[in-house]
Formats: sequence, C-alpha cells, structure tokens
Amino acid sequence: MTAVRRRRFDVAVTGLGLITPAGTGVKANVARIWDGRSTASRSPGLEGMAVDFSCRVEDFDPAAELGRRTALRMDRVSQLGVTAARLAVSDAGLDPQVWDGARVAVVIGTSFGGSASFEREHETYLSSGPTVVSPQLMVTAPVNMTAGHIAMDCQALGPNQVVSTACASGTTAIGIGRMLLEAGLCDVVLAGGSEAALTRTGMASLHKMGALSRRAEDPAAASRPFDAHRDGFVAGEGAGVLVLERVADAHARGARVRARISGFGASADGFHASAPHPTGDGAERAMRAALADACLDPAEVAHVNAHGTSTPKNDVTEAAVIRRVIGDHPLVTSTKGVIGHLIGAAGAVEAAYTVLAVEQGSVPPTANLERVDPQVDIDVVAGAPRTATIGAAMSNSFGFGGQNAAVVVTAA
Repeated sequence: MTAVRRRRFDVAVTGLGLITPAGTGVKANVARIWDGRSTASRSPGLEGMAVDFSCRVEDFDPAAELGRRTALRMDRVSQLGVTAARLAVSDAGLDPQVWDGARVAVVIGTSFGGSASFEREHETYLSSGPTVVSPQLMVTAPVNMTAGHIAMDCQALGPNQVVSTACASGTTAIGIGRMLLEAGLCDVVLAGGSEAALTRTGMASLHKMGALSRRAEDPAAASRPFDAHRDGFVAGEGAGVLVLERVADAHARGARVRARISGFGASADGFHASAPHPTGDGAERAMRAALADACLDPAEVAHVNAHGTSTPKNDVTEAAVIRRVIGDHPLVTSTKGVIGHLIGAAGAVEAAYTVLAVEQGSVPPTANLERVDPQVDIDVVAGAPRTATIGAAMSNSFGFGGQNAAVVVTAA
C-alpha cells in the first residue's frame, strides 16, 4: 500500500556549500559543471594500479582552511564536510555566533567515512606494530565524525545524525533533514554528504568488481553517462551541504530562498548487492513516492538530475524508469560526467546542482556524451546547457544494496 500525503510540506533551501572536483564554492562549481568539462585525471596516490585516475578536490589546504591543529584531528572526509558546511552557512547569511544552536540540526550522508585514516593506520600497524598506531584513529575514522565535527565547528547542538545508504546517502540526508523540520525538532538543518574514499584498497575492489571505467588512456573521457560506449564510473571525492529552513522562517528573517525541497521518496530493491533491479522497480517506487509527497503530476517535472553513473546497466535501467514515471519531456542530465561519482556525497552535491538549475532556468550538459545509447529513450542534454523554465525538478540517487532515494526541488 502506498502512503499518500494529504498536503505538501516545502522547506526552503537558503544556503549551498560545495567543495568538489569542480571547485570550491557555488560560483566555481557552476562554471565547471555548466561548461561540461571533465575533472578526471591521473591520481598521484594510485600509481601502478590498473585504474590510476579519479576526480579529486584539488588546491585544498585543510590546515589553511580549518587551522592546523583542527585539521590534524580530522580525516579528509570531515575536512571536506566541515568546509562545505561553513560555505553553506555563510551562503545562507547565518551566523553561528548568534544562532540558537540547540535548534540547529546536522544530517550528513557518507558511505565510507574515514576509510583513508583506517587504511593509513593499518599500514602503520603492519609495518611498525601496534604501539605506533595513532590514538586519534577512533575519533577520525568512524562514519559519525563528520557530523560531529560540523556540530563542534559551528555549535549546531540539535539532532546530529549520519546516514549511510551507499550512493543514496546524501539524498537521504536531505529527506531526513526535511522531516526534522516538519516534526518541529529544529529550525535549521545542515543536510548533505561528504566522501573521501580514493584509497588504493577501495579502488582495487571497485576495479575488480567491474564498476570502474578502464579508459586509462584518456581519463578525462572516461565518465560518459548514457553514452553508447560507457564502461563504468570514475570515482570522486567531495562534499555538499544545503541549509534547510521552514519557508516561513526563511521569509521572516529576510533570507534569500534559492529553491524549495518539496518531496522525498525512498525505497529498497531487495534484489542484489550491486546490480540494479532489472526493471528498476525500487527506483520507480522512490521516484513515485517523491512525486506523491510533493503533490505533483509527472508532467510538471521539467528536469531530472539523473543518478547516471556511466555504468552499462544503471543508465539503461534509470532511463527506462524516468520515461515510465515522468515521461520523455524532462531535460535529463548527469553531472557525474564532470565530477565522477562522489558515492555518499553524490546525492547532496547533485541536489545542490538541481537547486541551481531550477534557480537559473538552465540545465547543464552531460559531459562526454557523444552518442546516446540506443536503449536510452529520454532527452539527455549534451554539448551545451539548455535553458528552460523549471518549476519542478527531481534528483535521483540509487546505491549499492538497492537503496534508492529521490528528492523533488521546486522553484522559490
């Protein structure tokens, strides 16, 4: 039985914080994403591996950004997450020095948490023994620590949660943040995702399972969602945080409302650890639930930011579901062609790009899309951005384990 929402509950998006392979801040991300230029390149830490390239956050100095002592207490996943949260709070025009921290919640999605710290300290253990392992490991590596560090950094003293639903984590975090506001448990939510899992062990496993592109001769062209010659995704890192508030509260303080989060849907495939359901059943239920939550007709959705991983099965399945649920009219894009797959942060970053598309009335192109797969029967934007009036849009995220989430973004 499908639950039907009797009224729509909109929350205002008043701030965006982005630190991704496309750059730091909204302006840098818009420039690179809307230009459609890939960020994939060879990675210094992956030399000698079969897949030695990724999409990385370049020119990020955590000591300069956060202070040396503070940065040393964090894994890179938290360094990125805290930086994104700071940017989002600033963008929203909020001041943690004067807000009521007990009414500010944090919900952050991540899949791997501080995996780089675990891998580094495990190597230390093997080479030098247990007495040399850092005592900081247990406060840098656990998945909860990014949300904890954000709370400490900006005195957000309300509900503090981490969501781990694989590649759907960031989207799920936004949905939960909206629920917290509706329940009256807080007045402001910092919701998003962070991931920094470009480790040799993790990349080796993804390569062995066949998830990664093997286009090593041309990394910049490797991530090519919906293209007939795609062969896997390019792993990336980064963080995205959205500031969510009740619409009335945002208006009362004179805040700029970039867009609204109007619907959320989630589901499980219950099918396979890594492959999507052959018919996209779980993805379809999540998308339909998000539309019902937003009280929208599919014809009202003008744009879809697709999960679009650049893997053979995912893209065909998702395209079929989009056509089935929404139709062939929306302008579809996958921004993973530029920044790769940010795993647990992907949904949050892509939701932020969806907010920007709605706000600007422009859909960014899907990078590296040269020839659309004949099985993909939807309107995928390629080559250059496309302008449109976007009253409503959807952002999809589908993760390993068959965990699916979708959010509906509507115009302010």
